[in-house]
Amino acid sequence: MIRYLIAFGLLIVATSLETTGDALVRIGLYDRSGLDRLPSMAAGAALLFGYGFLLNLAPLPFERVVGIYIATLFIVWQIVSYLTFKSIPNLSILIGGGFIIIGGLIVSLGTYSE
Repeated sequence: MIRYLIAFGLLIVATSLETTGDALVRIGLYDRSGLDRLPSMAAGAALLFGYGFLLNLAPLPFERVVGIYIATLFIVWQIVSYLTFKSIPNLSILIGGGFIIIGGLIVSLGTYSE
């Protein structure tokens, strides 16, 4: 169980880095011009590297990490989307997100032969 808690903690940080990095790249692409794009995009690239690094530190087999990751990513993405772009998820996003979370938990916590 402790491995799942460590993995979950790493995934919270990793998905936070990923979603914030993606948001910074988007800001650089669409809200900046010329050389003003570079700082936002460079910061985004650094955060995306950090996400990849932390994701792979999770002490679980990769196929289990991916399930927790997908569920965590959906939740963190909605938070960052709201904080960055003031985007409120509609009903279809919430319903689909519920399926994403349930599916991620099935993948990560389900039993299967290895």
